[in-house]
This record gives sequence, structure tokens and C-alpha cells, in this order.
Amino acid sequence: MKEFQLCHRIKELMSGFDKPWFIAGGWAIDLHIGQKTRGHKDIEIAVFRQDQAHVKNHLKQWRLQKVVNGELVTWEGENLQRPIHEIHCQNVIDGTSLEVLLNEIQHNDWIFRRDERIRYSFEKMKSVHIEDIPYLSPEVVLLYKAKDTRAKDTRAKDTRAKDQEDFLRVVDFLSSEEKKWLQTAIQLHMPHHKWLELLVRY
Repeated sequence: MKEFQLCHRIKELMSGFDKPWFIAGGWAIDLHIGQKTRGHKDIEIAVFRQDQAHVKNHLKQWRLQKVVNGELVTWEGENLQRPIHEIHCQNVIDGTSLEVLLNEIQHNDWIFRRDERIRYSFEKMKSVHIEDIPYLSPEVVLLYKAKDTRAKDTRAKDTRAKDQEDFLRVVDFLSSEEKKWLQTAIQLHMPHHKWLELLVRY
């Protein structure tokens, strides 16, 4: 589909990368729904932390920067430990940009970075679009988007509105099992989050 052209370009870029990777963020929501529902300022992929050296090698022609305390710092290829989890990548030739998000995995279980009590099997945390584009399952994406709504900074408010819209768009596309997992995860991590009441209704 033409609307997923950018996702296809990322799929082409990651061709030959022999470790798991998945489209993340808002694009993952759209891939699950099957159509582009809103504009996206960027595109993100998720990989496992243990595979970060393979990312460095695969994108060796790119400028890579890690995010440390909210600041972009050149990543020299050292092993990135938590809490560092975000790598900004820029193609020095054509300016194409990509964000790589390091995810945790242990014994074939994905682990939620913000709360290690929350886990999901590797098979359930990933999905594949009909056009063979891998993406994070929407319930995992929504868990990342379920942030503290008390933040006061303007950009956070914009993000919250966008995340709320993503939730409302995709929730009907979740199975009962997926909704239950998301509800349980949010209940454990943020027991007062407003999505809990909505998940019960759905």
C-alpha cells in the first residue's frame, strides 16, 4: 500500500538484519488497523538490547546518537545499559532518520522496561502486517503510550492527545485476551490510569 511506503522502506533497510525487529509507535497501530490514520513525525523500530551491536554494524554508514538524560550523544558502539534505550539514526547521505528503541527480553519473554513485573511471551508481543512488515503488537504499543497524565510540559500534552487518539482507534481491533493483558498490565503499573475504565467498557 502506498500509505505504508515508509514502512516498506524501513523493511528494505532492515533486509539482511538477522535479528528480530519491529515497527513501533503510531505506525505499528496503523499497520494493525490496516490503514494510515494520522500523520507521523518519525518512524521507530524496536529491537532487543542484546542485539544492539548488530544494529551498529547494520547501520554502519549512519550517524548514530544515544539519548542520555534527554540529550543526544554520539554512540561510539559501546554496550548500552539501562536506562539508555533510545538511539537516533540518520543517514549521512540522504538525511533519512530512524529511531531505534532497545527492548528487554529474558527466557523468550519480553519485559516492560518501566516495570519488570510486566512480561509477555515473544510470540504474543509481535505481529506481522499482511505485506510482511513486522510490528509490535498494539497492546504492547499502548502500554508504552500509557504514561503519567500529570506531566505539565506542552509537548507531553500533545503526546497525550495523540496517544489517546491511538488508543480509541485501535482498541476495537484488540481481542478479548489482548485487552485483558493490557488492562492487567496498566492496573499493575498505573492503577489509576483513565484507560482502565475504558478497557472494562470495551
